[in-house]
Amino acid sequence: MPKIIDLSVSIEEDLKDPLPFSIRYESHEEGAEFGAKLVGVTPDDFPERKGLAGDFLSLTSHAGTHVDAPWHYWPTSEGKPARTIDELPLEWFFSDGVVLDFTDRTPGYTLTVNDIQQKLAEINYQLKPFDIVMIRCDADKKIYEPNYSEIHVGVSAEATIWLVDQGIKVMGTDGWGWDAPLSVQAEDYKKNPRPGVLWAAHYAGKEREYCQIEKLANLDQLPPYGFKVSVFPVKIKGGSAGWTRAIAIIDY
Repeated sequence: MPKIIDLSVSIEEDLKDPLPFSIRYESHEEGAEFGAKLVGVTPDDFPERKGLAGDFLSLTSHAGTHVDAPWHYWPTSEGKPARTIDELPLEWFFSDGVVLDFTDRTPGYTLTVNDIQQKLAEINYQLKPFDIVMIRCDADKKIYEPNYSEIHVGVSAEATIWLVDQGIKVMGTDGWGWDAPLSVQAEDYKKNPRPGVLWAAHYAGKEREYCQIEKLANLDQLPPYGFKVSVFPVKIKGGSAGWTRAIAIIDY
């Protein structure tokens, strides 16, 4: 029987994410009040005045584990209108997975093409088109710490483009973002304002069409390769991203 590994973080208010969101949980008693209005009865008409529990969320599509669409990066990609999350081929989001372990790098480090190539050589793996490549830095182990969004390893624009040129359409990280932490970008740019510093890897999507998964989890439970990954995004019409319950499937 296959083993399923959850690669997602929870959408929860305790997660230290600079992107604000809120959840209002509706109790069964509140559900009776709400249900009574829907069907034109009174709360007393429900068993023990208990209706159906519910949840009301206010959040960005970039909260929790999510897939960024090309539209997120720029209005165009490869000279064409950039596709939104609902327009992308579903085949991209179920494929063989590859984990590149960069837990030895310090938070804020930006991976280069050479870093990626060396790691692939270490695990003796050659990328093939449509592999889903995931960067492990174990930032997901600190999602409740105040500096969670600042402790991951980023990926350079050049490394991102190189991955796409190998046929990779979906890549991801267990960090808060695909680029270097925001504080690293800001410090670099303020010292020497120039193009190619702020969200450089995101903007690579203008030249190459690809998707990135942010806020993955539990990559430490996976081998370097030899498993399937499912990261189907929620279908938000015109969306720049979609939440995903990312999983890995390991056959035994």
